[in-house]
Amino acid sequence: MLFTPEHALSINRRTFLDRSFAGIGGMALASLVARTNASQTPWPGTYDNVLHYAPKAKRVIHLCMAGGPSHLETFDHKPELTKLDGQPFPESFTAGQQLAQLQGKKLTARGAVAGFSQHGQSGLWISDLFPHLAGVADELCIINSMKTEQINHDPAHAFFNTGSIVKGRPSMGSWMLYGLGAETEELPGYVVLVSHPGQGNSAQPISSRQWSSGFLPSKFQGIQFQSKGNAVHFVGNPEGVCQSTQRQLIDEIQKLNQHLRSSRVDPEIDTRISQYEMAFRMQSSVPELTDMSGESQSTLDMYGLEQPGDGSFASNCLLARRMLERGVRFVQLYHRGWDHHGGIEKQMKVSAKSSDQASAALIKDLKERGILEDTLVIWGGEFGRTPMGQGSGRDHHINAFSIVLAGGGVKSGMSYGATDELGYGVAENPVSVHDLHATMLRLCGIDDARYTYKFQGLDFKLSGVEPAKVVEDILA
Repeated sequence: MLFTPEHALSINRRTFLDRSFAGIGGMALASLVARTNASQTPWPGTYDNVLHYAPKAKRVIHLCMAGGPSHLETFDHKPELTKLDGQPFPESFTAGQQLAQLQGKKLTARGAVAGFSQHGQSGLWISDLFPHLAGVADELCIINSMKTEQINHDPAHAFFNTGSIVKGRPSMGSWMLYGLGAETEELPGYVVLVSHPGQGNSAQPISSRQWSSGFLPSKFQGIQFQSKGNAVHFVGNPEGVCQSTQRQLIDEIQKLNQHLRSSRVDPEIDTRISQYEMAFRMQSSVPELTDMSGESQSTLDMYGLEQPGDGSFASNCLLARRMLERGVRFVQLYHRGWDHHGGIEKQMKVSAKSSDQASAALIKDLKERGILEDTLVIWGGEFGRTPMGQGSGRDHHINAFSIVLAGGGVKSGMSYGATDELGYGVAENPVSVHDLHATMLRLCGIDDARYTYKFQGLDFKLSGVEPAKVVEDILA
């Protein structure tokens, strides 16, 4: 049988085993972190081999605004909706359409709670709630014609992450890591951080299945770091235990697992071997990663960060930049608090304020350090909000929403696609979630149609069964 940390515990009950393997094991060991050099990446499309296309993006950061931010208060300017505010919403838009909690109820138009202005040489329309993102307008590619298939949060997140609502499918971060590997052996190749939503906003639960590796080998799943306090529990050795002792123990365990590997074909054996090595290296790499004492005051001020490691979105953005610099392939930052069924006029300001400055700072910081050009930034939620009011808020909406891209080979200072005059449905250049996945893969040098994994006799793809469309018009 496979020799695991639990077996080590049964053999040696010393405190340092309990703390090191149960602590790091809760995150790095038991979470099945991979050693990510090219020889361990089963798909042949690595940077050491030939990709389908020349990659423009080497890494991806997904700023997930969990809860469904309203496109009508962010990047989709609809003056006609403002004129119709308080009046009955035209039935011609909604007849036969799927609504969430507004189904069968009287529908009243609701104008945007904030004004819009044009910004940059590109003249992009951006809500006045986002002055910092407006300041980097010429770096942004705004897609105002997104559509999705799922109208409730958890399945919508699953669909955005995996291209399916069926449990057990790999997340897009896992697909990326599986295909490309990582550029570091000191940290996981796919890391997730979840921030606090901001004062007064509710924090929707985010299931860990959103960063699961599904049917891919488990060493490709996302690893959640803690946003507040120690990023990894028990990352240091207990008192009286030195690195050489830890190293000796791991070497002996690895010999047992290598012996089993020689007699059995099981990818989880490779995973277990790699997780011991990764955990050992993380004992030095994680403290160095999270030590922000070397960051200048001007950098902290740019992010609007008062206390590094305070669990805020700003702190996570700065930590994410440090991860990207150190070779992490895919980073996801979940920022909750965008489910504005009520109180949108007040809560939208809270959500925008807690995310706007740090999002813009991350883009500026990446550009100043010369890595924005090969880092794809994705900003947005799982769906949009209705142009009809729901009390003092807006309901879930799948027929139209906005996503923002930056860097990584996309055109800058442009808006793509359009909704109708009231922001209800897509009127020009629709983009599905599968299209977005195909475009992301293309930017990373991968043809989504040829990028498959055989499972239970079927060839699965991130971009689904039906052919997906790469949005060629936004590629630089």
